[in-house]
Amino acid sequence: MNVLENKFLAAIREGRKQIGLWVSLSSNYAADVVAGTGFDWLLIDMEHSPNDVNMVLGQLQAIEARGGKAIVRPPWNDKVVVKRLLDIGAQSLLFPMVQSVDEAEAAVAATRYPPQGIRGVAGSIRASQFGRITDYFDKVHDETCVIVQAETRAAVAQVVDIANVSGVDGVFFGPADIAADMGLLGRHMDDAVWDVIMDGARKLIAQGVPVGTLVTDPAFAARLLDEGFTFVACGLDTHILATGADALLAKVREGTKEK
Repeated sequence: MNVLENKFLAAIREGRKQIGLWVSLSSNYAADVVAGTGFDWLLIDMEHSPNDVNMVLGQLQAIEARGGKAIVRPPWNDKVVVKRLLDIGAQSLLFPMVQSVDEAEAAVAATRYPPQGIRGVAGSIRASQFGRITDYFDKVHDETCVIVQAETRAAVAQVVDIANVSGVDGVFFGPADIAADMGLLGRHMDDAVWDVIMDGARKLIAQGVPVGTLVTDPAFAARLLDEGFTFVACGLDTHILATGADALLAKVREGTKEK
């Protein structure tokens, strides 16, 4: 048995556009539902949802069973959490709030075994099919995807240097946090925010670095992909559920005699 190919990593390296969805409901059942839609990637979020490692495991299993490609966002650039996520089989990680070259290097190091990094070694883990993948230690680094998030103006200003850290496979821009850093909390679609993002994104795109983000406007998501972004999430499961439920109730109330 050989190390499984990281199909998401292969796709962004080849420049193939990847449309994604945020998975925040912290349920393997909900992950199973959206995995059947056919999104190119699904982001299992630990930073802003109540997911723990065991819950992430169930969602990885559900997504993989549907043939989906999962990315996991740990709650922080934490080597201990990263080790546990890799051990349960996460192949792609999105590191939040990476502010410098040093922090990018720390993220990469957490995903690499010594001497290239600091990941602890265990033999019988899900990632190696409990020891059945005989070339796991030889090949795992080649199939591990590290994406770092630029979420402040300071990070965007250093984004080329951050992206050039060996082992970084892509950069994700966080509009909500960049907006907050600019004093525009809650206004992440403001033109001023996207001026900052696009300035950094264009520099990376020109260098062939895969660039991603999350927006909830489908037309804007398509536009970003057309303008050179490689991986864009176009919604969140929580947002879809909330807005769908609100719209359904409003439509029924509108149709009743009592208005």
